[in-house]
Amino acid sequence: MSYKEAQKKYAKIGIDTEKAIKDLGKIAISLHCWQGDDVGGFETTGGASGGIQTTGNYPGKARTPQELMKDLEFALALIPGRHRVNLHACYGIHEGKVTDRDKLSEKNFEPWVKWAKKTGVKLDFNPTFFSHPMAADGLTLSSPDSKVRNFWIKHGIQCLKIGEYFAKELKSPCGINFWCPDGYKDEPSDRLGPRKRMADSLDKIFKYKYNKKLVIPTFESKLFGIGLESYTVNSHEFVMGYAMKKGILALLDMGHFHLTESVADKISSFLMTFGKVAFHISRPVRWDSDHVIRQNDDLRACAQEIVKMGPENFIVALDYFDASINRVAAWVLGMRNMQKELLKAMLVPWKDLTKLQDTGALTAQLVLQEEYKNYPVDEVWAEFCKRNGVVADEAWFKQVEKYEKDVLLKR
Repeated sequence: MSYKEAQKKYAKIGIDTEKAIKDLGKIAISLHCWQGDDVGGFETTGGASGGIQTTGNYPGKARTPQELMKDLEFALALIPGRHRVNLHACYGIHEGKVTDRDKLSEKNFEPWVKWAKKTGVKLDFNPTFFSHPMAADGLTLSSPDSKVRNFWIKHGIQCLKIGEYFAKELKSPCGINFWCPDGYKDEPSDRLGPRKRMADSLDKIFKYKYNKKLVIPTFESKLFGIGLESYTVNSHEFVMGYAMKKGILALLDMGHFHLTESVADKISSFLMTFGKVAFHISRPVRWDSDHVIRQNDDLRACAQEIVKMGPENFIVALDYFDASINRVAAWVLGMRNMQKELLKAMLVPWKDLTKLQDTGALTAQLVLQEEYKNYPVDEVWAEFCKRNGVVADEAWFKQVEKYEKDVLLKR
């Protein structure tokens, strides 16, 4: 079937494929830098720690800022549309002695801004509250040690300043996501104390008068971490309550809940509560394992909610890290899968289906929900890719294989 034929088929159910293509092109998803080097960063060679674990040793890992930037550029060239890049604070670039995290500044990220301007991407940011001696016991902003808390408070403030710098230089608001691994491996004797200290530390960070037009802080919850299985300070309920009280956004991560929970079901409540939804796209397998996202039911349900409630009301970023496969391919596949699910959702007549739901025509709703799944979305995707100058099918992987041979395997 040609695109023109698909266009006519969709028109019969009231769907304008041209509008869908245009709308999909407007959605900028934030591509996570840490997939390219296994959440390593450029401070030490120690690797990730603090409830985070990357598995695999596939060859070609980026070892320097220049290699990571090159890999990101290559990946972005295989992804249709204009997107963003999400940096962690541990990816600051240092000349000589490493600047510790409580003293990070714009200078450590000037090369990233220069690169972003050259490549035409915008930047988002994250404080890094893990993989550091000051987080060795699994506690940062909630630590009973005031010296530890103060170190991380200073880090959080510096990150807000760096986010402002990104936004000013790149003329685009910068999302800054706060996630802390804080928790305990076994049952704690006191659950309230750490949360009170966490809230107090966050209050001190957000006392900094950041420009709210330039910086969008988000706060991420988690069910548990490796080595922190019994108690997580920043639980879903704590994060929701604190974010509402502070007037910032709580962030949903697809991997940070019980596997039997539907993250998609939470989205509408978040939108009603916060007016905007911050979202991390991931795929858990038995635990928060951050697998590369696939076109599965969970991703499809979340994409549908994003489309139905208006993509302009969402801040969407990818968040997974797999070192068992080609890291560049993991970026490209994950991003394209997200875009495909968004497109599928755009090609469904949700108003008509909602009318069936509201009038109690549930049999008709079920039948059409299923039949629309087999409409010719592939032809619309191919047209979208064609207009963006990238291949629509698996031929993109041939380019990755050549890049692996010519670049990655020589590292």
